[in-house]
Amino acid sequence: MSAGPEPAWATDGIAPMERPGWASRLFMRVVALAESLNRRQAILGNRRIFDTTDFPWAAELERDWRSVRAELDVVMARKRELPNVQDISVDAASINDDDRWKVFVFTAYGVRSPRNCARCPETWRLVQRIPGLQTAMFSVFEPGKHTPPHRGPYNGVLRLHLGLVVPEPRERSAIRIDQALQHWEEGRTLIFDDAYEHEAWNHTAQSRVVLFVDFVKPLRFPARALNALLLRLAVFTPFLREGEANLRRWEERFYR
Repeated sequence: MSAGPEPAWATDGIAPMERPGWASRLFMRVVALAESLNRRQAILGNRRIFDTTDFPWAAELERDWRSVRAELDVVMARKRELPNVQDISVDAASINDDDRWKVFVFTAYGVRSPRNCARCPETWRLVQRIPGLQTAMFSVFEPGKHTPPHRGPYNGVLRLHLGLVVPEPRERSAIRIDQALQHWEEGRTLIFDDAYEHEAWNHTAQSRVVLFVDFVKPLRFPARALNALLLRLAVFTPFLREGEANLRRWEERFYR
């Protein structure tokens, strides 16, 4: 486990909404309880970066990464038509307000794109084998992209990046997770906890692309049960409902 002080998690220090309703207050309390339980009952500890050997299925992704890359190459032929991340997920506007972070979404917290999955069947086959899959998409950082420091909204998931296109010089594209600086490698996975502060950048002259996955954090009972409930409820939040509508509108344009 990494040494150092406990992080400031996403819900810590957030100012309450002005005169929130009882339902919002209750939800915030449940989330705070869940995050506290998750920290105490994380099977692999509260690491910033995880050893991929802790997740045997990650080896299959690395072994078959060229199949994923081949499907990505077909998608990238129409890169200009891909949506910006905030065009799909409106809450991403807090960290992205330009057209240099594009996505190709397979699934996101219960919202699935059957057309995108059919376009990349091998990629979809592989990600479905990830236990507790929540999100899977191609994430494209255009040259010059730099996301500001931020934290994920909830510590009940872990994040995986599988390097698919990592331009040279490799040292000029990176992600900082807390105090750890990591560089992507083609065909290699990086697994980290996005509830720690992180930022990412691509200061090369070409696009950087990863397979971006969120999956359920391994937890003991009862944290595991509460976490599962909250993740199932996520699909009913306004952000997810609006994101689904945005995805369907984009699909109609892209596949017409």
